[in-house]
Amino acid sequence: MDPNLFDTLRLELRRGSLTLAVLAQLRSEHYGYTLRKALVDLGLDIDEGTLYPLLRRLEAQELLTSEWREEGGRKKRFYKLSPDGRQILKQLLAEWNAINQSLDRII
Repeated sequence: MDPNLFDTLRLELRRGSLTLAVLAQLRSEHYGYTLRKALVDLGLDIDEGTLYPLLRRLEAQELLTSEWREEGGRKKRFYKLSPDGRQILKQLLAEWNAINQSLDRII
């Protein structure tokens, strides 16, 4: 068996989960560091090299909005869900719940 197989499959499984977690967490506004910290505190480890490209992609898809603001003498980029992002999150959560129910029955 390929020794990297588990890591490859684990990465596939995490990708969609991370997107859903980021969208859900951005129901309230965060900047990158506080978003990452909130996710880690809730048990979902995500490194900066994954988070920031994901945020840029979600913003390009118009699911997030962002703005630069100065806070504590530093400029920070704050992110939150756009109206389209709220709608997509609602749809993804419904799909996630349906998949989880099916997997519970299968497993």
